[in-house]
Amino acid sequence: MSNKARFITLEGSEGAGKTTALNTVKNQLEQWQVPYIVTREPGGEETAELIRDILLQSKHLEPITELLLMFAARHEHVKKVIEPGLKQGTWVISDRFVDASFAYQGFGRGLDLDFIQHLEQLTVDKNQPDLTLWLDVAPEVGLKRASMRSEKDRIEQENHDFFKRIRDGYRHRQAQYPQRIKTIDANRSVQAVQEQISSLMQSYDHWVNP
Repeated sequence: MSNKARFITLEGSEGAGKTTALNTVKNQLEQWQVPYIVTREPGGEETAELIRDILLQSKHLEPITELLLMFAARHEHVKKVIEPGLKQGTWVISDRFVDASFAYQGFGRGLDLDFIQHLEQLTVDKNQPDLTLWLDVAPEVGLKRASMRSEKDRIEQENHDFFKRIRDGYRHRQAQYPQRIKTIDANRSVQAVQEQISSLMQSYDHWVNP
């Protein structure tokens, strides 16, 4: 078995089904018998979780404030959870990471992508995912699913066009990094999504059985 720990991220807008995806990834890692932790963004670390509360529950935040808070939380997350975990040989699965900032704050809020990239270099450095599963869902499908859950947070209350731009942002990132970001059709049934993810994960069997 390879001793190298891997960093896997899950991306997608509201209602994409990241919980289902997470459970499918976890099942594969358990079959591979590798140690892993599950974390999330914004959050995943004590200080970052406090910032998460501000990001999701504030009545209003300026777009730049939102972006800077996201990266402040991310830096704490990277330095105190992700980086130490990988160095110890523990695989890391994160519900969202940097791609979300390009999609939500870059395309969704219309902020400068070069500025976001600069923040990424400052806060994330070389701690990039080995694999990203992008759960691609049409806004109307995702928002309908999300509406069946608990009360909407500040971001979930945005309009349809905002989520359309987010989808465009993820498409842009996937085109930039096709080797890392793999598209999962999340418009389909739970079983179909699970099958797509299981098949994809099994194609990385060489990570543990070289």
